[in-house]
Amino acid sequence: MAMENLLTNATAIRLGSFAGILLVMAFWEVLAPRRKLTRSKTTRWINNLALTIANTLLARLLLPTAAVGVALVATGKGWGVLNRLLLPEWLSVLFAIAGLDLVIYWQHRLFHRLPLLWRLHRMHHSDQDIDVTTGARFHPLEILLSLAIKMGAVLVLGAPAGAVVAFGIILNGTAMFNHANVRLDFRVDRWLRRLVVTPDMHRVHHSVIRRETDSNFGFNFPWWDRLFGSYRAQPDAGHLAMTIGLRNYRDQKWLKIHWMLATPFIRSDL
Repeated sequence: MAMENLLTNATAIRLGSFAGILLVMAFWEVLAPRRKLTRSKTTRWINNLALTIANTLLARLLLPTAAVGVALVATGKGWGVLNRLLLPEWLSVLFAIAGLDLVIYWQHRLFHRLPLLWRLHRMHHSDQDIDVTTGARFHPLEILLSLAIKMGAVLVLGAPAGAVVAFGIILNGTAMFNHANVRLDFRVDRWLRRLVVTPDMHRVHHSVIRRETDSNFGFNFPWWDRLFGSYRAQPDAGHLAMTIGLRNYRDQKWLKIHWMLATPFIRSDL
């Protein structure tokens, strides 16, 4: 019963935080947009959010307990590195969050590096504008594969269930924040990107120029990009003039959900 309560509460917390952050960032985009949109916002929002709902339902159907359930089992069995170290709970939580974020960073790099995985991930990059909904625009197969990778990482780390819930909330929140089309004072951005990936930092990653696409892989913390040599401070063309998306996906049909879902199965040079 305790496990069921935690899993139910974790789902409610994540959905509630997702909806709250989405509304805040959407309002911010209206008040202080960073760039003028080049495509229909209505079309993009309807299709991106429809995909998000479908992904959520699919993940709940196929992997109902997901990473939190794995964390509870690992803790109960004493599996994983952190369960062996017998650290204070707060320190285990911090290490688990940092460790999971590092795994996500390398997973992201791998999805850009391997052609088969890039076929799945390029749907995320085929969005021709970038705003808060882009942060949840992922192919269902990528979502399921990412969940499986995260579950494996939780098992190896022995991450506490609370850390897994916290990491999920942080990841969802920062993904919406750093994809958002919001304007930050450059001095605030320069200071903030020492702690978290900012919209200006991540927007470089959505450039049509491949060397910029293959940079700034972090979602939560900016340190991994600096540490592993994938950090790029600004796009060559500047944030207002840069082109968002992929060169071979300029047709507006790629903004529709059925074409989005077909992206991995259609041959392309990029």
